[in-house]
Amino acid sequence: MKTTLVQSLTVLLCVLAVSSSAHPNSSESPKEDLLLKTMEQELTRAQKELGKLDPAPYYISYSVHDENAETVVASLGSVITSGRFRRRAVDVIMRVGTRELDNAHGETRASAITNGTLPLEDDSDAIAHVLWQLTFTEYRKAEQAYLNVKTKTQVNAAEEDTSADFSKETPQTHIEYQPLAPLAEQQRLEKIVRLYSADLKPYPYVYSSIALLSSQTTRSYFVSTEGAKLVTPGAVVRMMIEGQTRADDGMELMRVETFQDQSLDRLPPEADIAKRVEKMASDLKALRAAPVAEPFAGPALLSGRSSAVFFHEVLGHRLEGHRQRGEQEGQTFTKKLNEKVLPEFLTVTDDPTRHSLGGMDLSGWYEFDDEGVAAKPVDVIKDGVLKSFLMSRMPIRNFGNSNGHGRAQPGLMPTGRQGNLIVTSSRTVPDSEMRQKLIDEIKKQGKPYGLYFEDIEGGFTLTQRAAPQAFEVLPVMVWRVYADGRPDELVRGVDIVGTPLSAMTRILLTGDKESVFNGICGAESGSVPVSAVAPSILFSEIEVQKRKHTLERPPILPPPGFENAETGGRQ
Repeated sequence: MKTTLVQSLTVLLCVLAVSSSAHPNSSESPKEDLLLKTMEQELTRAQKELGKLDPAPYYISYSVHDENAETVVASLGSVITSGRFRRRAVDVIMRVGTRELDNAHGETRASAITNGTLPLEDDSDAIAHVLWQLTFTEYRKAEQAYLNVKTKTQVNAAEEDTSADFSKETPQTHIEYQPLAPLAEQQRLEKIVRLYSADLKPYPYVYSSIALLSSQTTRSYFVSTEGAKLVTPGAVVRMMIEGQTRADDGMELMRVETFQDQSLDRLPPEADIAKRVEKMASDLKALRAAPVAEPFAGPALLSGRSSAVFFHEVLGHRLEGHRQRGEQEGQTFTKKLNEKVLPEFLTVTDDPTRHSLGGMDLSGWYEFDDEGVAAKPVDVIKDGVLKSFLMSRMPIRNFGNSNGHGRAQPGLMPTGRQGNLIVTSSRTVPDSEMRQKLIDEIKKQGKPYGLYFEDIEGGFTLTQRAAPQAFEVLPVMVWRVYADGRPDELVRGVDIVGTPLSAMTRILLTGDKESVFNGICGAESGSVPVSAVAPSILFSEIEVQKRKHTLERPPILPPPGFENAETGGRQ
């Protein structure tokens, strides 16, 4: 369950590079949206005809993501990939049986969805033909799965949670043809990535680097046999700059900077991005010379960005509704409702309706989830007490309805997922005092040092019973903070490890400023954009372990143009 934007954008690049066609979305409200009309007509026909069969579907939905995108990748000032992309991805979801027991029960959820690609042109006959094919294919799959589910429920022992398989929700209608800004000219994107990728050219120890810029506009359509009808626009621009090096002992080291907003013109100024790239190069040089950290358990301070990633991985995933149900899930918090799971000064809310915080766009914002339910803010933990879960339309015990968190990438079944996870605190001290609080705790415990986690690239967590209920968070900038007044020391090659119930009890206090982490999170329902917001946090104890690495040496020959250089500066 990585949260790193780098991996997601790499996947995006592979997709976008295969096509160079372009067809911009309409920026005006059409007199008649032929795509929407055809979806409604074919859905009505399917409901009528399939309703005559036994078993008959009790629910069908069509989702279409009409996307325009372009991406450019450059390295050392030269473009290496540039392409435009247009597609209409369609998902047909079908439920056969009843809400109490249907074909998507348990491990057969994938039987409820069939996906494909619609024609790009507004040809009603061609669009209807694809929808007809996909609907028929999905019915055959769903029908067989439902028969298997009924058989298994007769021969298997009773499940612990006997909640229904699909909730009943009020159908939503929302038609929005908000004008979408046209995609930037490809030449403009290429100029930008050339500029920023060239910023890493003066550093011979940065062996590999890229700058990636993607721009995407989407118009999403959703109709269902319940009467839901949604048309929503969206736009996002993401830029990622990555540099890699290798220490003498073979350890690979990486720094990444990411930027995201709704349009190209809203990205930070060129000078600000250049400063962050320069710091990235400086960090890589310092990491190469830094000592390898040793396994340690003791006081630790996480920056706001680091604690945001920490909460997303360690806590957020375990608050997703579908993880509270099923014989395979560890169900860490399932039976802790109305019990204290965090210190009383912490509240955790997931609010996908929030666009931004502190002037920074939040990636996890959306109006309606991927099951057609309106997004809602949810106080999952209030004053340290567990109050709710992030629900899709899969009910669990005590929670029979969705709260607008059913999310998925096109082609996969929605599940309860995080959107904008926001951690707030009522026990704060100024950020400027947090380092001294760490030192005080080091002295109190008699430890030689504590750890300060400046930045974290991502992480993953295990939630199923077949594996230890553990997490691993991947920091990149970690400092030893000494209690005897010695300067802080940068270390490398360390991962945060632990188990959630133990880790969450060791939070002492927080800083007074919130920081934002924007990323892409991968899980069962695919990769979705997310945000996590948190203040800096002081822990009485965090455990770290050594990171695995290869023994491959750095390049023997210097890069071209640096034959006479030792530390940097093209000769």
